[in-house]
Amino acid sequence: MSSVDHSQFFKEISGRMENTLKVLDKELKGLRTSRASVNFLDAVQVEIYGGRGPVSQVGTVSTPDSQTILVQVWDKALVKSVARAISDANLGVTPMADGQMIRMVMPPLTEERRRELVKLGYKYSEDAKVAVRNVRRDANDELKRRQKNKELSEDELKSATQEVQVITDKFISEIDKMIKEKEIDVMRI
Repeated sequence: MSSVDHSQFFKEISGRMENTLKVLDKELKGLRTSRASVNFLDAVQVEIYGGRGPVSQVGTVSTPDSQTILVQVWDKALVKSVARAISDANLGVTPMADGQMIRMVMPPLTEERRRELVKLGYKYSEDAKVAVRNVRRDANDELKRRQKNKELSEDELKSATQEVQVITDKFISEIDKMIKEKEIDVMRI
């Protein structure tokens, strides 16, 4: 395997691990903090003309203050569908429709609920770590296969395996950083 193959191989591994971080980031943004956030509704899927899509495809989501989320629905015919989707998502908020505007007031979080959210965040981070380690395993298997097929020497295999571990450690560290930041954010009153 030439150095060109190496860089492309490691770039592919990093890309797969980066996708795991994007998924984790989206999951963590969906966890509620004590402040209203436009990302709060990211996971809510609305019935749109026979299909499904996120709330952001049918209206503008805004936070006029730290406790309120507003959705300005563009098509009046979809207001009920958006309100129902928010209710069905069990987010702990009650959508109130007023014309083409849907308002949600974020109730304060209890200490117990904050701890549950942190625990859920840690579950998401563990799932992300497992996904990163699975990418590492796949990469190492591919390297061993190449070594077996005489595309890599023993020294190249060892060096490449070490590089895969360095990349893995970098992403695991990033996951730890992300969950720590979210924990601080959720526990802040």
